[in-house]
Amino acid sequence: MYKGLRVSVVIPALNEELAIGKVIDALWQLGAKESEAIIDSIVVCDNGSTDQTAAFASFCGAVVVSQPIAGYGIACLTAISHLPECDVVLFVDGDNSCDILQATTLLEGVYSGDDLAIGSRTLGFRDPGALTIPQRFGNWFAALLIHFFWGHKVTDLGPFRAIRTRALQQLHMQDQAFGWTVEMQVKAIIKGLRINEYAVNSKVRIGTSKISGTIKGSVSAGIGILSMIATLKFSHYFNWRPVTKYL
Repeated sequence: MYKGLRVSVVIPALNEELAIGKVIDALWQLGAKESEAIIDSIVVCDNGSTDQTAAFASFCGAVVVSQPIAGYGIACLTAISHLPECDVVLFVDGDNSCDILQATTLLEGVYSGDDLAIGSRTLGFRDPGALTIPQRFGNWFAALLIHFFWGHKVTDLGPFRAIRTRALQQLHMQDQAFGWTVEMQVKAIIKGLRINEYAVNSKVRIGTSKISGTIKGSVSAGIGILSMIATLKFSHYFNWRPVTKYL
């Protein structure tokens, strides 16, 4: 428990057997030196892995749930639906690209009043090769559109983020694919939630990226992000409504 806040972690994972144990162990170790556990629970959604991701995650003490339908968003939604009662949800990728120690920076932001604390890789240090050119361009372009449409400055759509549970409930997240992170940020802006970005470092991921590591993945991610921005901006023209509520 972090300063009275119950913190649960969501990790969407696909074929991360080489990294998932490192990520989970690092999360459990947060606060261990001070004999004050920070993380209360970890839920890993195995998104159709063909390796030992699920077995390794379970061995390291995480609750493992399965979602065979491919998609970053639906993996997050599935994990959320299995969370115990908590005050804060911390989202972390399972590829060891996040500096887990910096989770405390995000949690401190929430403790200090943020509804949504986003880890910005743009503001932090990036190991060479940690972010590909398509990732950097996509972040820049999406941030430009968000600022243009909603007047809110954004530097990154990073997956490393912490959000109050009650704020997450207000967002009624729907996207099941690559538009998940931008949906969360834009909906939080629209609802007037308190949002802050914090510099986080980026490491070269372990294994091959399913998104930026392929042309198909990069194109799909770009389309998903831009489609979500367009949907959120022009939804009143199409009577778009969330159809799935997981919280």
